[in-house]
Amino acid sequence: MEKRTELYSGKAKSVFTTDDEQRMVMWFRDDTSAFDGKKKEKLERKGAVNNQFNAFIMQKLAAAGIPTHFEKLLSPQESLVKRLTMIPVECVVRNISAGSICRRLGVEEGLALNPPTFEMFLKNDALGDPMINEYHVRSFGWAEPEHIEKMKALTFQVNDVLKALFLDGNMLLVDYKLEFGLFNGEVMLGDEFSPDGCRLWDKDTREKLDKDRFRQGLGSVVEAYEEVGRRLGMTFEY
Repeated sequence: MEKRTELYSGKAKSVFTTDDEQRMVMWFRDDTSAFDGKKKEKLERKGAVNNQFNAFIMQKLAAAGIPTHFEKLLSPQESLVKRLTMIPVECVVRNISAGSICRRLGVEEGLALNPPTFEMFLKNDALGDPMINEYHVRSFGWAEPEHIEKMKALTFQVNDVLKALFLDGNMLLVDYKLEFGLFNGEVMLGDEFSPDGCRLWDKDTREKLDKDRFRQGLGSVVEAYEEVGRRLGMTFEY
C-alpha cells in the first residue's frame, strides 16, 4: 500500500490518499486542541496512543458486528482505513451529565441519565458544531432518513458494547461522539474513538481520564490516556 498525497489535515489527524482509491492512511499527530482551536499544544506520545487506542476499540466494535472503516495498523501513529463518504453529522450519547449539556440545561455534572440522551450536531467548525435535530438533517439533505436511523441504532449498539468494556476496567463511559460515512452504500463508523472524543471517569473516584484533563488544565493528559489503555489490557508501541 503506497501512501501518497495529503487529502485533509484536521486538528489532530492528517489523512492521505493511497494507490487504492478506496483506502486512506490516517496519521494521528501529537497535536491537541480545545475550545474550537483556541487552546493548542503538542503532547508527546499522544498520536501513537490515540492511534493504537482507536485500533483496539474499532476491533472490539467490529467483533460485536458494528461495521467500521478501520482495516489495520500500519505504524504506531498510522492506520489504514476505508475511504468513506462522510455524513456531516456527529452523533452524541450521554450516559452521565457533563460538559455542554450542563451549560445548556443548567444541570449539575454527574447525574446518571436513564435513558441515555441522544443528540446530533452539525460538523461545521466555522459554526461551532451547532446542535441539530432529525428534521434539520432531512430538510437540508445531510443524510437520508434510513441512514439517520442506522446511525442512531449503531450509536446505541456502540454504547452497549463500550459501557461494558470500560466498566470491566473500573471506568464509566460518561459520553462520546461518533461520526459515520458511506462505503459502497453501507453506513459505517468512521473517524476515531479515543479519549479525545469521549469522557471516561474512574468508577470509584470519578477522576477524569479523558480530554477534559487538557480542557481544564488538570495535567497528565497522555498519562491518563495510557492508564485507560492499561486498564483495558493494552500495551503501546512508540
